[in-house]
Amino acid sequence: MTDDKSPWEQALEADGVPGPTQESPGEDKTAEESSPLVEEKRENGEWSSAGDQEKKLEAGEEEPPEPAPGQTEFVPPEGGWGWVVMLSAMWCNGSVFGIQNACGVLFVVLMEKFGSKDDHHLAFKTAWVNSLSMGMIFFCSPVVSVFTDMFGCRTTAVVGAAVGIIGLLSSSFVGSLDPLYFTYGILFACGCSFAYQPSLVILGHYFKKRLGLVNGIVTAGSSLFTVSLPFLLRFLLDGIGLEHTLRVLCILMFVLFLAGFTYRPLIPRQRKRLSKVFNFSIFKSKSYCIWAFGIPAALFGYFVPYVHLMKHVKERLGPDVNEEVLLLCIGVTSGVGRLIFGRVADCIPGVKKVYLQVISFFFIGLMSMMIPVCHNFGGLIAVCLFMGLFDGCFICIMAPIAFELVGPQHVSQAIGFLLGFMSIPMVVGPPVAGLLRDSLGSYDVAFYLAGVPPIIGGFILCLIPWVHRRTKQEKTKAVDGEKEEWNMDNAASPLKPGTAENDKKDDVSVI
Repeated sequence: MTDDKSPWEQALEADGVPGPTQESPGEDKTAEESSPLVEEKRENGEWSSAGDQEKKLEAGEEEPPEPAPGQTEFVPPEGGWGWVVMLSAMWCNGSVFGIQNACGVLFVVLMEKFGSKDDHHLAFKTAWVNSLSMGMIFFCSPVVSVFTDMFGCRTTAVVGAAVGIIGLLSSSFVGSLDPLYFTYGILFACGCSFAYQPSLVILGHYFKKRLGLVNGIVTAGSSLFTVSLPFLLRFLLDGIGLEHTLRVLCILMFVLFLAGFTYRPLIPRQRKRLSKVFNFSIFKSKSYCIWAFGIPAALFGYFVPYVHLMKHVKERLGPDVNEEVLLLCIGVTSGVGRLIFGRVADCIPGVKKVYLQVISFFFIGLMSMMIPVCHNFGGLIAVCLFMGLFDGCFICIMAPIAFELVGPQHVSQAIGFLLGFMSIPMVVGPPVAGLLRDSLGSYDVAFYLAGVPPIIGGFILCLIPWVHRRTKQEKTKAVDGEKEEWNMDNAASPLKPGTAENDKKDDVSVI
């Protein structure tokens, strides 16, 4: 007999909502069987819980089996091996973005080592090394998302860390600025990209209710490294030079290589994407499209302070100022912000979490504009404290918002496309700021202009909750209309579904 489903049932299933099921007389499910916390999949007549699933993975199973038809929604274990995964992802964020955020220290050393006083575009050329490195981390993300879907989080992260080690090690042997564009700006950054994105995706396999808090803890890893690395780099650069300093940093990447082996998956890979590499269906979501446009629009000035603030402080306040303290302030409050706002995000329902990013961009833009106004070190410390706090807020809720907009099955490519779009402003912003410095003789105009895009991006993001709510209302009306129409047609028909006459009719149609 064919399995007839009404149009409204098909519409519900298309949106991921299970439709009503018909049970035979006398069939009675116990509460334990129907509980989503216990029931995760039914295969060969046996129920499998999240705990059983994790035990299979610990026994060496590379990935969970494909879900059986009609299985209930995946429920993360909210802990267990997930805490180990969280620590590994924390190290990933720390080693990748700790090095990137400390680029202001390397920027000054690169200018002194490879530059000359006769080069009037030295700041512009040198800024491309760090800017290209940060931009490539995000530019590779759409490709990384495909590799993550095809080969899993573990394999992608391990291979990426290995490539990053090769790029960083080869950068220690160059004798001029030009090769660094490839070894550090492209090769090292691509490896970091392949190692970084799986650390965001794998957390959704283990956490849902605590996802905001866990993301806050994970992204706080970069804050811890941002606090400590500038002082470590200064000590190493003064003691052993640039070449050996880069080799020491390879140790951080090797630990990241080992950490990638802990990424054991719980959600099965969607093998159908092998034939359809890029999943463009996520762009059918208007809310996601606005988010994917608003975030990059806000980031044209985001990375400018990280690259040029150290040089600006030396020019404004003199060489005797300990400018690394400013990065320390940003790192400390950024870590605090990620922990606080990550927990706050768990208390905010649905896509309303995006309002936290709106507030963050408003303050980040305002603080960027305040940098040229500060003519003493104390004022700059206050600006960096606030900038770090809201920087942490913006970063820690990226993954939770992506999960809310597209769901766990599509979050890998949703994050991948977003990070790819972010690469353009991250690459363009710092060199433009360096060009303005070379042309105007100071960074004042560059910092003023760097504060404008975050404010504009914040206004764009304000549209997301309204659009998301309206889209859900339209879908609900459409489903209700189809349901009502089907009920009317069914009431007018003399034969009801499930009757013996209908069953015979279905059997004939099959024959």
